[in-house]
Amino acid sequence: MKFVVGALMMGAMALSSASPADPKNGVEYKTLATPQAVDTGKKVEIIEFFDYACPHCSAFDPALTAWVKKQGDNIVFKRTHISRSGTDLPQQKMFFTLEAMGLLTEALNSKAFAEIHVNHNRMNRDELVFDFVAKQGIDRQKFIDTYRGFGVAGRVRKATAMMDAYEVDSWPMLAVDGKWMTSPTMADAEKKSATTEAQLHGAVTQVLDVLVAKAKAEKK
Repeated sequence: MKFVVGALMMGAMALSSASPADPKNGVEYKTLATPQAVDTGKKVEIIEFFDYACPHCSAFDPALTAWVKKQGDNIVFKRTHISRSGTDLPQQKMFFTLEAMGLLTEALNSKAFAEIHVNHNRMNRDELVFDFVAKQGIDRQKFIDTYRGFGVAGRVRKATAMMDAYEVDSWPMLAVDGKWMTSPTMADAEKKSATTEAQLHGAVTQVLDVLVAKAKAEKK
């Protein structure tokens, strides 16, 4: 009995010592049961799983964008818009259409978030999406043709498969080099350091710093 109690106390101490600057597996991040292949060579792959309609994704975007810029050549950053089972998401199709057309800039990404969360245009119908992109100076008919094409449908299916492979059940969530997953809420799992959403963003970028360094060390 003493051994069991001691082991439990040691486990509790290990968890209590976790922090964003010294993250622990199973607390501030988790290891995927099945690692996913990456094609980024010596650079570390970062994938953000997000949803334009998600207010937390919108709030996180400026901090994440700043962190990506700070990382420079250390990483290759990718985004994947999440799927929802049994639901057709015009916002998701908009993301993959813009990506397929080579038009998905950081500026346009920010405008899409603002359109939904500041202007309160949910863009949850095709026509609302078409009107939005046309206002950005994008050829409406070319966009519609791509939006309704097989390529975008294939990207949507791939996103659904990726969510399963990466065990994504909430968002925003970040995959690091096909091995580890973290998120703003995971980064302060012990509810110790963050009391605001901005502090959660700071916490997760600290975790990302550690995981990127860990991934780079394993690539040597």
